[in-house]
Amino acid sequence: MSRLHQPDQRWADDHGEADPQVRAALAAQAAPLGYLRAIVALGGARLLMPIVATGDDHADGPDPDRQAEMAAVTMTNAAGQSALLAFTGLDALQAWDRSARPVPCTLDELAATVGEAGATVLLVDVAGPQACVVGADVVEQLAQGRRLVELEPEADGAPQFGWMQQRPG
Repeated sequence: MSRLHQPDQRWADDHGEADPQVRAALAAQAAPLGYLRAIVALGGARLLMPIVATGDDHADGPDPDRQAEMAAVTMTNAAGQSALLAFTGLDALQAWDRSARPVPCTLDELAATVGEAGATVLLVDVAGPQACVVGADVVEQLAQGRRLVELEPEADGAPQFGWMQQRPG
């Protein structure tokens, strides 16, 4: 795979491969507590937001006087709910649209973009291998700078999850 083009040095050596642990967590999201564990895994991953060109086409073909703008991508379901798209790896993004440009992001950065894009949820890996919808309630927490973490189990062994937020300063 080719290197991702990005100015952000956090991913200077990123070639677009998906984290196998994140993909495994998404594949297991139907299991008890699987959705929460998928959100925890996504919280520590580099994700890719697809950017596509818009606005340069005309009914008669490309308009030479207009310039294309780059935009994040949303999809709307039959119920009218709009989702911002994200992908775990370049392979999943290209399976969806080979012409889309990948922009590396974190889950909280994507969550903060959901509302700006006119969406309410985040849809990860829409073309597979395993799609995941990050619900509006979770997006809201993430957009506020919180991160879902799995805590030590209770005395009876029951798993626990909680929201963590870094203190400023």
